[in-house]
Amino acid sequence: MVGRTTDTVGKGRDVDANAALQARIDADAARLVALSHAVHGDAEVGFEEHTSSRRVADAAEQAGFAVTHGVGRLDTAVHAVAGSGPLHIGICAEYDALPGIGHACGHNVIAAAAVGAATALAEVADDVGLTVHLLGTPAEEGGGGKILMMEDGAFDGLHAAMMVHPAPFESAVFPCLAVQHVDVRYEGRSAHASAFPQLGINAADALTVAQVGIGLLRQHIKPTDRIHGIVLDGGDAPNIVPERTSGQWYARSANLAELAELLPRVKACFEAGALATGATVHFDEPSPAYSEFVPDPELVALWEQHAPAVGRVFPEYDLPAELAGSTDMANVSLAMPSIHPMLAIETDGAVNHQPAFTAACVQPSADRAVREGALGMARTAVAAARDAALRDRLLATAYHHDS
Repeated sequence: MVGRTTDTVGKGRDVDANAALQARIDADAARLVALSHAVHGDAEVGFEEHTSSRRVADAAEQAGFAVTHGVGRLDTAVHAVAGSGPLHIGICAEYDALPGIGHACGHNVIAAAAVGAATALAEVADDVGLTVHLLGTPAEEGGGGKILMMEDGAFDGLHAAMMVHPAPFESAVFPCLAVQHVDVRYEGRSAHASAFPQLGINAADALTVAQVGIGLLRQHIKPTDRIHGIVLDGGDAPNIVPERTSGQWYARSANLAELAELLPRVKACFEAGALATGATVHFDEPSPAYSEFVPDPELVALWEQHAPAVGRVFPEYDLPAELAGSTDMANVSLAMPSIHPMLAIETDGAVNHQPAFTAACVQPSADRAVREGALGMARTAVAAARDAALRDRLLATAYHHDS
């Protein structure tokens, strides 16, 4: 950040630290890219990332970290620690894939960049006053792994956290909405659809009514709200009145407060389907709500300062206001100072959650994002440790899940 001062003692050491970070990431580059490609090939979905999480744990162990594989309730969570400085920085690695289309959100890049940043920081941690926490966080795509890990104490003692994410655009911040995942299930009664339809209760009709209601509701919600979902089960055969149907739905809003207003209106549409048909509706929330993201402005400014030095290029235009996703890293941002920069990769027009984006996440630009994302995070963490005012602010409050 222009105009910010650093410790007199730390100023010279920053230069040495950045050189050491660069040297370590250069030496590890082939291994980091290999890790990214291996996780991409594993393509394990949320809470089932057994091979991918082991790869991350093994890489940390080989770098000298004290590693716990399996944290709290999550078999595929990883917590690795190195260094003994007073400032505790968390580097988050995601590695879950999407069902059906694999790593179409580039979590393989995220995992490898996190490992690269953490292992590079371990080289200088004691010199610059850091303790480095590499956190392997399962099930970002719907399971809320980071939220569960926070509840289990895995983030306790951290002063700040960061990660990077590939996208078709470059940005120092992640446009983010709060979201609640909702599983919906209807129970009806089967009957012969031609001979005895009057004896059936059509669960598929209940879901149809609900979807019509949601379609009409969309006219009367805020521009930042989103409602979308899929039907998982619509019955067994056309000549059997469906006795069951189910689906998965997301409701998103600008923040948790607005989400609390939207969600009952969405559920009312599903309840209307039950009322109209006589079916019974059941709701389940398979993960905690994801919050809005509140990036730490000083950490963002440090990223913006150091990212160009490692090869990242920011666009000269603003991102469209409607462009927004959701992440459980947002909940981390409400608990402690955090950043979540987006790294542009070459996709030939593809966007996240498309099969072509899956293919792009093992192409040369994605491999470059692994190295540059790792170095950018590492340099940002060192800069935070060497900025006296920022470091003191971060040190003033450590996160504890019961506080």
